[in-house]
Amino acid sequence: MFRFLHASDLHLGKPFGRHAEDVRGRLRQARHGALQRLAQAAREGGAETILLAGDTFDQETPAPTVTRQALNAMAQAPDLKWMIMPGNHDSLAVTELWQTVARDKPDNVLLLLEPVPVIVAGAAILAAPCTARNPGRDLTADMDQPTPEGLVRIGLGHGGIHDFAAAGSAAPDGPSGIIAPDRAAQADLDYLGLGDWHGQIRVTANTWYSGTPEPDSFKHPQTGRALLVEIVARRAPPLVTPVSVGALAWQRVTLDLTPGEAIEALLGDVLPAMALRRDTLVELVGRGRLGLRERHRLQASLDCTAPDFLSFASDLTQVQLAQQDADLDGIDPSGGALRQAAETLTARTQDPDLSVHDRRIALSALSHLFSFVAVEDAT
Repeated sequence: MFRFLHASDLHLGKPFGRHAEDVRGRLRQARHGALQRLAQAAREGGAETILLAGDTFDQETPAPTVTRQALNAMAQAPDLKWMIMPGNHDSLAVTELWQTVARDKPDNVLLLLEPVPVIVAGAAILAAPCTARNPGRDLTADMDQPTPEGLVRIGLGHGGIHDFAAAGSAAPDGPSGIIAPDRAAQADLDYLGLGDWHGQIRVTANTWYSGTPEPDSFKHPQTGRALLVEIVARRAPPLVTPVSVGALAWQRVTLDLTPGEAIEALLGDVLPAMALRRDTLVELVGRGRLGLRERHRLQASLDCTAPDFLSFASDLTQVQLAQQDADLDGIDPSGGALRQAAETLTARTQDPDLSVHDRRIALSALSHLFSFVAVEDAT
């Protein structure tokens, strides 16, 4: 029997440049903390080996503090063996990085830098380390090489099983090579652990993407995960158990809106509980129709709840205007210049001859006009 934890795509040192500085700090801290959480998950699952299938580091030249502190974290789990394979972000082309890691690593860290079998605990690990950021070929093709009789065969690869870029959902730098989806069968592997795709995917019964242990975008619905894998015998189906190891949650929320609904109750239904908000990043997208007064109340509610979250962004550009005379009366009941401007903007929000962009600009202007008048009335 061989039991291990399969993880990938830690992307330690990721800068998260588009976020505010305080958010960036929390995101970087969570990624480093993933090492400790992986160790805890391995122990709880009865595994003594952690296989990292590429992109342990986010950059080709991570800061010395990133590499040293990662190795220190692994050293603090001396009861576990960490086996690290280069991915496309930290490929073998970056010789200085791997020379540094080889020099500084603790004894319980084993580097998989060559496509040769490595024997550990009754298993043969067949790694396909990325030779470059875009190797241009399926590096797992070399996994059909022989291993000692009786040992379970574990493959470790990094790349796409199809062109994720064609589906519009790849990492920004694209796939690092197309891997044969049936590589496990071709190479007589008991399990093929893959990295590169940040969501957890079951390709076949014995081929899995582990997903990242700490998400870095709203692209995938799962929280940070790894896989606890147990192989009881040669050519026996592996027992694969997803385990949650993420510290922060990324949630994309869709808010379907209809005039007359209770805005606060609706938000309470779709947003996470208060106890979870400090560790949650939210991207809220509104759809449907609202009147101006309701839209103003919704925006006020969003502005009020935003500080509860680690990060909160909302997009109401898809919310169409439900024309209500009472809303225009709220701007100017006398029919004066403000009322005429509001009616003109209202007409532009519904003019089919205008582009979507221009209609949204008109709606934004109308909303700002209503907000200004509402503030003036309140004072």
